[in-house]
Amino acid sequence: MDNMTAKVSCFARAYHYNNSQVHIFKDSFAELLLGDEYEQIAQNMINGIRFFLPGFAGTKEEGLRLIVDKQLSPSVLGRSAFCEKMLEKEKGLGCKQYIIFASGYDTYSLRNQDKAFSVFVPCNLEEITWKEKLLQAGYISTQKSFGSLLGISYYLSKEEFKSLLQTVSELMVDGSVICFDYPSEDESRETKTNKMLAMGAGEQMKAMYSDLELEELLSSCGFEIAIHLNHDEMTRQYFSDYNNYNSEYSMKAPIGIGYVLAERKTDR
Repeated sequence: MDNMTAKVSCFARAYHYNNSQVHIFKDSFAELLLGDEYEQIAQNMINGIRFFLPGFAGTKEEGLRLIVDKQLSPSVLGRSAFCEKMLEKEKGLGCKQYIIFASGYDTYSLRNQDKAFSVFVPCNLEEITWKEKLLQAGYISTQKSFGSLLGISYYLSKEEFKSLLQTVSELMVDGSVICFDYPSEDESRETKTNKMLAMGAGEQMKAMYSDLELEELLSSCGFEIAIHLNHDEMTRQYFSDYNNYNSEYSMKAPIGIGYVLAERKTDR
């Protein structure tokens, strides 16, 4: 579990939890999971103030807050809030299985208090046997499930992402859903900076999608889009309460990222 982008995402969730009274997404276990690396990542971000904030004049603490709030947190917090809100909705509709693909530093399994709800995080997607391992861990492919693929589409080629979606589709019955974020063809300064950070960590972003291309991709894999949010809709639905309370540190979802909930449907 040594993925730097996953660590930075976990740090963003931890920092937001520690420094906000009103939360976009509330992750009480993120800092605990990082341990000593929380302070190490914070210091690395402070050391990079000139890169993130050219011409910045202020304290190190003020610079760190701006880096986290303007660069690191918005996409991470928004997608997590969206995913877990949709998850709770599906649980209310009878879903009892949650697969977190490429879970990295996700803390849902630590925060989950529902003993009747199964959370599966045993698989390394780079292993060709991950599907078999998931089934061996107790996943029931004939029962409705919810799949999180947050943060994955950026680092797969279009062919690789399609192959993953096809395999996921084979694991799911109709009525199951997947939730993911993806890079769209509109880019902002924040998304370009994130690309540079990923490349620096040896994790190159490989693909971008138009709305039509994404819809056709999902359809070919047996999924139909149920909810599709752009940056404006994400900001309005998930950031408004926080921004009303924290006008000095307001956030908005970055341009160039889309958020999708898609349902498994073979008969359309």
